[in-house]
Amino acid sequence: MSYYFSKTKNAPFEKAIEDISAKLKVEGFGTLTEIDVKETLKKKLDVDFRKYKILGACNPPFAYRALQAKDKIGTMLPCNVVVQEISDGTVEIVAIYPVASRQAVGNPRLADVAEQIRSKLRKVVENC
Repeated sequence: MSYYFSKTKNAPFEKAIEDISAKLKVEGFGTLTEIDVKETLKKKLDVDFRKYKILGACNPPFAYRALQAKDKIGTMLPCNVVVQEISDGTVEIVAIYPVASRQAVGNPRLADVAEQIRSKLRKVVENC
C-alpha cells in the first residue's frame, strides 16, 4: 500500500502553495506549520536544494476525534502535504495517506477518522 497521494501540475511554485492552501481550507484544514526545506538545508548545511515545502495540515474536529481514540496519535499529526518543484514551472503535490499510517497504530477506532481524512486529502490533491 502506498503511503501518499500525488499529482504533478504545471504551475509556478508559489502559486501551487497558494492553491493547495486554499484547497485545504475548503476541506476544513488549516496549515499549522510550513517548513521551507530548501531554505533550511541552505542555512544548516550550506547546500542547494530544489524548492520544497512541507505544510503541516490539521483538521481540528478530526484531530480531536483521533486524539480521543488514541492519545499517542499526536505523533502522527499534523497531516503533511509536500509541494516540490520538479522543474521550472512544474510542481508535484504529495499528501500523506492516513489510512496507511493508521494501520501502523492498529486501533480500529481510528479507521473512520482515517478514511474521512483520506477522502478529504485525496480531494485536495486531485483538485489542485
